[in-house]
Amino acid sequence: MAHSVRSVQEFVQDSFVPMVAVLCSEEAERVTAKNKLSFCELLRPFCRLTSEGHIRDPNNQVQVVKNLRIGVNSIETDPSTASMALRPGQLRLLDEVVLTCQPQEGAPTTSIKNGEYELNLNVNTPWFEVYRRKFLQSMPSSDHEFLNHYLACLLVVSSTEAVPVEQFLKLSQEQHRIQHSGEYTNPKWFIPNTLKYYVLLHDLSQGEEQRADAVYEDMKQRYGPQGCYLLKINSRTISAGVDEQIPDPWSQYLHKNNCQQQDLVDDPVPSADDPPADEETTNASDVVDSKTEHDVMSGNLENHPLQLDASISPGNLETLMTVNTELKKSNREVDPQTGGAGSHGAWLTLSDHDHIRQFIQEFTFRGLLPHIEKNIRQLNDQLVSRKGLSRSLLTATKKWFGGGKVPEKAVAEPKSSCGLLYPPEAPELQIRKMADLCFLVQHYELAYSCYHTAKKDFLSDQAMLYAAGALEMAAVSAFLQAGAPRPYPAHYMDTAIQIYRDLCKNMVLAERCALLSAEILKSQGKYSEAATLLIKMTSEDSDLRSALLLEQAAYCFINMRNPMVRKFAFHMILAGHRFSKAGQRRHALRCYCQAMQVYKDRGWSLAEDHINFTIGRQSFTLCQPENAVTAFRQILINDSRQIAAQQGAFLREYLYVYKSLKNANEVSLPQLPLPCIQSSATRVYFGPERRLAEGEKQAATHVSLDQEYDQDVSAIWCHLEEQLVAAANRGIVPANFRPTQCCLNKHTDNLRHPLAVVEEPIIVEVTFSNPLKVSLALSKLSLLWRFGEEEASSEGLTEVTNKSEETATHEENPAQEIKEEIATTEIIQEFSLAPEETKVARLRLLPHRTGHLNIVGVVYNLAGGSTEETSEGVHTSDIIVRGRQDFNIQGPRLNVTKEDKMLVRHGPDRRLDLLITPPMPLMEVFFLQFPTALLCGEIRKAYVEFSNVSAVALSGLRVASTHPEFFTFGSEATTPMTPLSPTAAENNSSYQTVATPPQQGCVTSDVLLSAEDSAHPSAVMDIPIKGGILKPGESTQLPLWLRGLDTDGVHEINFLFYYESSEKSCRISHRVLRHTVFICASRSLSVQASACRSSIPRHDSEEDEDSRGTLVFVDLENINTSEGGVREFNIVQVSSSSPQWRLHKYINPKNDIDCKLGSRERAKLCFRATQCKPQQASLDSIQKYTFADLSLGNERIVSSSTPCRDFFFRCCRTSASQQDAAASSKLSSKDKCVVSGNRASDIIDIAKKCNELDLNIIVIWKEAQEMVLLKFKSEPPPPVIQPPAELSHLIKTNLHHPETFTHHFAQHSLCLVPVSLTLSNCSMAHVDAIIDLRHYSSSETQEVHSSFAWVGQSQYKLQLKPQEVMCLSLQACFLQAGVYNLSTPRVFAKPTEHGAMSETSQQTAGPALIIINSS
Repeated sequence: MAHSVRSVQEFVQDSFVPMVAVLCSEEAERVTAKNKLSFCELLRPFCRLTSEGHIRDPNNQVQVVKNLRIGVNSIETDPSTASMALRPGQLRLLDEVVLTCQPQEGAPTTSIKNGEYELNLNVNTPWFEVYRRKFLQSMPSSDHEFLNHYLACLLVVSSTEAVPVEQFLKLSQEQHRIQHSGEYTNPKWFIPNTLKYYVLLHDLSQGEEQRADAVYEDMKQRYGPQGCYLLKINSRTISAGVDEQIPDPWSQYLHKNNCQQQDLVDDPVPSADDPPADEETTNASDVVDSKTEHDVMSGNLENHPLQLDASISPGNLETLMTVNTELKKSNREVDPQTGGAGSHGAWLTLSDHDHIRQFIQEFTFRGLLPHIEKNIRQLNDQLVSRKGLSRSLLTATKKWFGGGKVPEKAVAEPKSSCGLLYPPEAPELQIRKMADLCFLVQHYELAYSCYHTAKKDFLSDQAMLYAAGALEMAAVSAFLQAGAPRPYPAHYMDTAIQIYRDLCKNMVLAERCALLSAEILKSQGKYSEAATLLIKMTSEDSDLRSALLLEQAAYCFINMRNPMVRKFAFHMILAGHRFSKAGQRRHALRCYCQAMQVYKDRGWSLAEDHINFTIGRQSFTLCQPENAVTAFRQILINDSRQIAAQQGAFLREYLYVYKSLKNANEVSLPQLPLPCIQSSATRVYFGPERRLAEGEKQAATHVSLDQEYDQDVSAIWCHLEEQLVAAANRGIVPANFRPTQCCLNKHTDNLRHPLAVVEEPIIVEVTFSNPLKVSLALSKLSLLWRFGEEEASSEGLTEVTNKSEETATHEENPAQEIKEEIATTEIIQEFSLAPEETKVARLRLLPHRTGHLNIVGVVYNLAGGSTEETSEGVHTSDIIVRGRQDFNIQGPRLNVTKEDKMLVRHGPDRRLDLLITPPMPLMEVFFLQFPTALLCGEIRKAYVEFSNVSAVALSGLRVASTHPEFFTFGSEATTPMTPLSPTAAENNSSYQTVATPPQQGCVTSDVLLSAEDSAHPSAVMDIPIKGGILKPGESTQLPLWLRGLDTDGVHEINFLFYYESSEKSCRISHRVLRHTVFICASRSLSVQASACRSSIPRHDSEEDEDSRGTLVFVDLENINTSEGGVREFNIVQVSSSSPQWRLHKYINPKNDIDCKLGSRERAKLCFRATQCKPQQASLDSIQKYTFADLSLGNERIVSSSTPCRDFFFRCCRTSASQQDAAASSKLSSKDKCVVSGNRASDIIDIAKKCNELDLNIIVIWKEAQEMVLLKFKSEPPPPVIQPPAELSHLIKTNLHHPETFTHHFAQHSLCLVPVSLTLSNCSMAHVDAIIDLRHYSSSETQEVHSSFAWVGQSQYKLQLKPQEVMCLSLQACFLQAGVYNLSTPRVFAKPTEHGAMSETSQQTAGPALIIINSS
């Protein structure tokens, strides 16, 4: 707030000063004009007395007059009727002084901290001080008070006049005529007998000094030494004093008068504390611009200050700028006012300054003060004589007010608009006149008494205007009394303001009261009362006054003991609005900027939008486009709650201002605020995008931008790549190994510079979001990048894009050709964003040189799109601007050191800082006839095609997989006749077969094979391509055998293909290609095997007399649950593989050779196994396996060739690795067990080992021409996972039958008994049930009830509704009498909605016994 150096007492004293008129002869004016000054202007800097004066009051008490200042003005006559309002010229002057007084750069500011608010405010408000001073000096004279009436008149004549005394006589007569003729209402004179003081002005540079002295002597004889003075000036010669620097005290008091010269009242204030005028002066065009801006913008801003006009268009700004330009141009053609600092008083020396100062002091002490003292005595004597009171009014007033105080009466209805009017000779006016004289000479106690007396008289007479003036000055006098004998009567001021404003309709006097009272209240710390008073004085008749008072009220709120920050900001907004309406654009901008400190980032989005919008418009009209762009940008990037039409207006304003700024500054593209870029979501993809399927070919999935990042999946790929790299480097992973990252995002490791390959595209996915409710139209969108040679330093990098800012062609722009040689940048011609839409754009860049490529950001054209409220459909803004946005990507937050944890630090993120490397091979992989569903163990033959689409040969082709047992390529050694095309002749079979005639007893055929022939790492497999190298442009196709996994369900299988460049010393050591497939595996065949020593005597074993045989039992069950019908499996061959044992003979009955299993059917095969012959046993270090094939059909499948052999060894290694891991975990627990000497347990272990064989069983079967390979090794079967117990109670069963039944077996050998089976669904869901009537023993291997059987259908499939009871009629067949248990039917059930779940066996009710009697 304005904290003036002067005290409030000094301010109030200087507001009311003795007024002195000046009448000069023409010759005297010519003398002062040499200094470019009038006589009044010459005196003005010296009108404050530097020494004390003295007067005596009516009681003959000496009163000291300190720091007195007098006002000196030229007489300007006005014959018109006296008006209580300011004249237009005076109003223009007030507007101008506020406009020209602006806060200077580097002006002192103060910081205020209040809770979460931290404000930076101006220390003072000089524009308000200068307005207040000018306003008080411009007060029109009034008949109800005498404070600004002239007390004296200076008559000034030059010594060069022929007869100076005659000139004095003429001037004296002129003054008398003006005062007493009645022709002029202005100026007004204090008393009829005005003091005339005669001044002889002598020009030392021209006149004769002796003549001047002689004339002065004559004057003293005529007018007395107290009534005249000789003033000598112009003692300086221009030629002699060129180098002498004389101060210019006049510049701070001189203002441009322009057309209102005849109306203004000059400023008599010579205080050094006042701001100089040259610091307040700006170009005259500011005044013109203010009026123009007021005219253009009044239609938009005259409404409520928080109301925004949605219809504002850029045309307003454009029109405004055009008008401003023309006015400034015409203004420059007018000659500026001559003179400046140092040009005034050119003929005056410092001694002349002293002469003038001495003249003022002599006039005051010897002329003015004695004149005032005499008039006070005369008025006091007149009042005492008229009222017949005591000699002294001072003592009389003490008697008058010694009793009780008369209470203040309410303001009554006046007799006229302002109440009673007194004649000049009225005693009440004489009291007021005496009070004013006492007040002017600082006798405040006597002045207060007179004012108080006059106030009572005026109120009793209902002279409201006079009463208000007396109340006002009584309050001021009470405040100014030394020692403050009584408190400041603020209610006097409130009553005076109410009378002035409401009864007299005089806002000028009311404003003066408010200004004085507000300063007094603020000096006493009553900021709340001062703010209330100032706010009450705002009205619609003066925008400038309302703006200034609202601003001061805002400062009152912030200076309270508990600052009211939000009230400060709100009233600052109101003040800025009124400043804008008054044409004070700079002050309006300043107020809005002050208030913005409070509203910014506080959630007041609508208020923030209004402030920013106004700041933007005001800044633009003040030719500050940078600030305007910043303000409009802030509107657009905030979360706005404006309606769509308002946001569209904001956007159009921003685009227009931005375009104007860009036209003025073509050096670089500035940053655009829209659309918002989510920098952290930026993804970078290296290499060409995967091709889609071509006909039957299915391309490898690899990596694409359409895939979401999964950290667990990424770890799987990293592990596979480590295995591949280790396999390529003799089992060692290099220390500088870095996993390949084809797609970088915020989750990947971006600490190192990513490597890209020359001539391979780089795709940057940028996420744009539109925060507005209007659409945005982007065009010519492309990447902005910086490139440098790899050897060059970073300082040598130059920023380039693929296109110029304008529409230059390649031929016209040589720099463009250089850019195209470095990299080709794709341009998206059109890219639109719907309201509040988030959308990604994929921008491509094709580098042509090796080096360092830094992707900086994006460059594009921005235009405002359509709004939903337009009636004509889509409306596209015709304002298009071009700009850029840079990526701002922060790396992960550091959390290593103590400083990192205490501060917020982020590591580097170099995903957009690329190194372009020389060419590398690029491979594409396609799959043909690749299935999506397989039975468990099913073998399918597919084909894979490898294509080298680069210009560099590739080698070292390998593949790793998460399921290495799922596939095999075979090898050229074992499959030399493998067709390379799906159309080859042998494609109809996945096996190598040999035709065999039926053999008696089905004896096996043996093949001895070394395990080394099929040795592969567990997860890495070399791909057998011809020569090991794939040249540029070549393709090769290989067969791929697939085997359904042993567990049912959907399996995700990952393949990682690895290849290297045939050229060594590449920066990228290798490349990988990913492929992911999903295979649905269905249950097929369950195999369990057991072995026991043969109990047949040795002589019965005719086929192998040298060794006792071992029986191998293979239990097969069809567990397929296909929805499409019952699948039937045909067992065509059983083979074995072992280093020590082999299957020898199939010993089942001959009529069971054709083994077919339907749904849920079981079969038991029995074989004889013998040990391998000694010469076939593995005697060397390399272990050899004997493959024995025992065909059950007409052809034998060679299990020792691909793919049987490959899958056998891969499955063995997979299970062995799993067993090794399990054994290592079990070993530690075994060591902790205490070994007991229990011989029974040792005997059991020995008995178990007698029936264990190291023999692998391979069962080959087929279904619908699909052949399946299953493996078995004689190990304990895995534990069966029991279904939940609740599922075994879905259905309750009950058998109804007679307890006894008599039958004559002699007549009929078969006894048929009817039995009823009742099924009850206990659940609230549909249930599928299977009733199986076949008999099984506890081991479920053979039927037991040979004399009892169920007749008819042996299996039922039913569906029961919720709570349904169903009854089945059955028949039991008995062959002989006895007691039988009929509770043999097995019931399986499952909920219908769980289609993939297997049926669960249901609990039976218990034994159901029947007695069959024979008659």
